[in-house]
This record gives sequence, structure tokens and C-alpha cells, in this order.
Amino acid sequence: MPVLAKPLIIVTALIYLALVVAIGVWAVRRTRDARDFFIAGQGLGLMVMALATMSAAFSGFLFIGGPGLSYRLGMASLFISFPVSFTAGLLCWTVAKRLRLLAEVRETFTVPDAILYRYRSRTASGLAAAAVVIGTIGYLGAQLQAMGVIIEAIFGTREMFGEHSLAIAMAAGLAVVLFYSVAGGMVAGVYTDVFQGTLMVGAAVAVFYYALDSGGGLTSISRQIAGSEAFGPEFLDPLGNLPIMTAIGFFFVFAIGNLGQPQTLHKFYMLDDPRKLKWLPLILGVSQTLVVLIWLGIGLAVPALVASGRLEPLTNSDDAAPAFLLGFAPEILAGIVFAGILAAIMSTADSFVNIASAALVRDLPKAFGRTVTRELHWGRVAVVGVAVVAAAFAYLYGDLIALLGTFAYGTFGAALAPAVAVGLNWRRVTPAAAIASIATGLFVNLVLELLVKQSYFPALPKPDFQPGVLPAAVSLAASFTVLFAVTWATGRPEGDDLDADVAAVMEM
Repeated sequence: MPVLAKPLIIVTALIYLALVVAIGVWAVRRTRDARDFFIAGQGLGLMVMALATMSAAFSGFLFIGGPGLSYRLGMASLFISFPVSFTAGLLCWTVAKRLRLLAEVRETFTVPDAILYRYRSRTASGLAAAAVVIGTIGYLGAQLQAMGVIIEAIFGTREMFGEHSLAIAMAAGLAVVLFYSVAGGMVAGVYTDVFQGTLMVGAAVAVFYYALDSGGGLTSISRQIAGSEAFGPEFLDPLGNLPIMTAIGFFFVFAIGNLGQPQTLHKFYMLDDPRKLKWLPLILGVSQTLVVLIWLGIGLAVPALVASGRLEPLTNSDDAAPAFLLGFAPEILAGIVFAGILAAIMSTADSFVNIASAALVRDLPKAFGRTVTRELHWGRVAVVGVAVVAAAFAYLYGDLIALLGTFAYGTFGAALAPAVAVGLNWRRVTPAAAIASIATGLFVNLVLELLVKQSYFPALPKPDFQPGVLPAAVSLAASFTVLFAVTWATGRPEGDDLDADVAAVMEM
């Protein structure tokens, strides 16, 4: 479709980009020190924090990656999104209150900070920081890749630049991310989250309606998909062609691994009053459930449109959402959704680069007994380096956005979830157990992902994605197993190595 055939979409996107720049300029004035840059001054209200948490959890991974994964795997892809029904409550029940209270008694900006204070181990904190940097490169890369897909769709760069289109589109998006991330830090990201979260809850419901309407309703869509040779009835089965262990792996990683996602845990430090956390599961759970409708709606509509001949088969599964929005949604809605997706990606990218820069500037130096002066300055420098490396990694990774996101999600979950979620609730967990768990989760996930993706050593096994168990699920399970095993082997009386203020937090 010629790009200028839908000028309202371009106008909406340009207006959005202008708003992002304005937020970045405004945020510069609100960013005076490292506390502002890394945790938004610890002064956010509940609604702002809830919307920021939802945006950080979903963004381009859900809006672009979700429908794309559905196009490839069918409804079995929804095993990733099923956990949203309870993860908000699980987060608040296990980690949110203690992380926020820890920030009351110690200067706590990051997840590795919390691990350092809980275990009094610089080794554990340093390993956690390394996991944050590695996982951020993958997750931020997924955001930048999704941004490139959206920019291609809006501005038609494929027609202009051919095979180099995605790289050029990602570079353009990276420039905007760097502008407001370097300038405004977490303040800019959080308030972009508020704009995006509000926009996307309403837009997701509207897109779901038009997605069902485009196929004549749910019954008609199901019949078209089931009767087509390209998809068939197995597309609608809960498992379809997906092995049951892969489906269970998706559910396990995105339910339990959620407890180790720094982009989510980081938001708890920003809340102005920890007593407000009791309302977070309701607000976060409802907003997440509504936004997932965009995954379900487009994930069903696009295969039905392809089956009926109204849409050409996709050469790239990640084009599912852009193809539907450009061809079948009202122009104003498509413009709003594209702007919202860009907002989601921008704000989440900002969160990730700031988390990674904090790990590089604060946490890793602490692990070696050093302190970086001028943290705000060097934090901004680190943002640029992390973002450039992430963009290069995503471009070279060469796979679906959702699969790149799964790698990053699994890295965070396997390395951090046991040490954080169990360690903040069970005082008997020892520093040795935390170190072994973090190292195991990080190492196993990286090795298995390397074996899956590597093409340089033909003699090494290279299992295909479809029939195998998810590397992230294996590494998460291994990390939990090691944590419990080492705790029982090195156990001492509960809490005998805790500082008094940290012990008091764990008792609340």
C-alpha cells in the first residue's frame, strides 16, 4: 500500500514524535541527580506507577511480537499471555512491598542493590548486574526491532531502501530513544508510559472489536481458519503443532520468571507511598488483561484474512499487526495505535537503557569495591553504549521479536527470580545459594541459546525451536533447583547473617 494513501497515520506518528521530544525536554528540568535519573525521584503516584509497570511489561514485545508469534504458532502462542491473570497479584504478594520498604532504609536504586543488601555479597550483586546488562541487550534489542518494523510500516522505508530498510528504520528509532533517554532518564520514560498506557488500553479494546468485525465475527473467523490449507483446525487448538513441553515452558517462564524482571521490579522503588501497593494488583491486572486483547484480536483476524484471500500471506510474521492496522482498521484508530505502540517501545526502551546504565555505573563498580563519581554524567554515557550494542545484537539475531524477547525474559527470570522472590521471603537462603543460583541461571540460559542459534560450529548440536523445550524454562528450573539445594547444604539459623534493618523489612 502506498504510504501517502493514509496520510493521517503519518501525521499522527509525527505528532507523537514531537510529544516524545517535548517530554524529553521537560524531563531534563526534572532530572537533577542520580535519584531522579534512575528511579524518577521516588515520587510517583499509584496510577502513574501502575501504568508505567504495565507499559514496561508489554510494549513492542506484545503489540508486534505477540500477533507475529500467533501467525507462526497459532493460538498456542497465548500460553505466554495467560499468566497476566495472576502475575500482578503474585508480584505484590512476593516482592513488591519488601523491595519498596528496602528503599526506605537503604539507598536502593536497582535490583542488584537489593541483592547486595539482602545477602551482603558483592559477588551476588555483581553477577546480578551482569545478568541485567545481558538481558537488557536482548530485551532492548526486541524493542528497537519492533520500532524498526513500525517505522517501516508507517513511512514505507522498504520501498525506498530495500534490504537495508530495517537497519535504517532501527537507526532512526534509536536516535529518538537516545535523545530523551540521555536527557531525561527514568522521568522521561515514566511519563511516556503514562501517555502510552492510557492510550493503549482504549485502543486495544477498539482494535479487538475491529479485528473480529473484519472477519465477520468469531464464528466466521474460526471457520475460515479451520477450512484453510495454510492454517487448518490445528491453528485454533490450545496446543496446535506446539509440543506440550514448549507450551508449558512458555507458561512457566512468563509466570514465574516475571518475579525476576528488573524493568518491572525497578518500578516499585518509584512509588511515593508503599501503603498504596494494596491496590496495584487490581489496576495492573485489569489493564494488562485489556491490552492483551490486541494480541488475541489481530492474532485471529490476520490468519482469517489470509485464508479468505483478502490479505496476501505474510513473508515476515512480525508484519501481522502493521498489515492489519494499515489495511483493515479505521485510519484514525490505526494512527492512534501506531503512536501508542511507538510510545510503548520508547518508554520501555528508556527503562531498559537506564536499568542497564545503573548496572554498569553503580552495581558492577560496587562489586569490585569501587565507586563512580559523577554518576549522572556517566549514567548518560552508558545509555548510549548499551543502546547501540542492543540495536546491533537485535539486527544480527535474525528472528521473531517475540523469540528475542523470550530469550531476554528468560535471562532475567533464570538469573534473578529465585534469589529475589525466594530470598526476600525465606531468611534461610544463604549468600552461597544466591551466587550459585544467579550464576547457574545466567550460564545455562546463555549456553542453551547459543546452541540453538549457533551456526559457526556444525559439529555442535543445534536443536530446532519447534520440537524442543525452551532454554529459558530449563535455565529457570535449574536456577530454582540450585538455590534450594545449596541453601539446604549450607544452611544456618534463619537470618543470622542479616543486618537489623534488612531483617526488619523481611518481617513486615
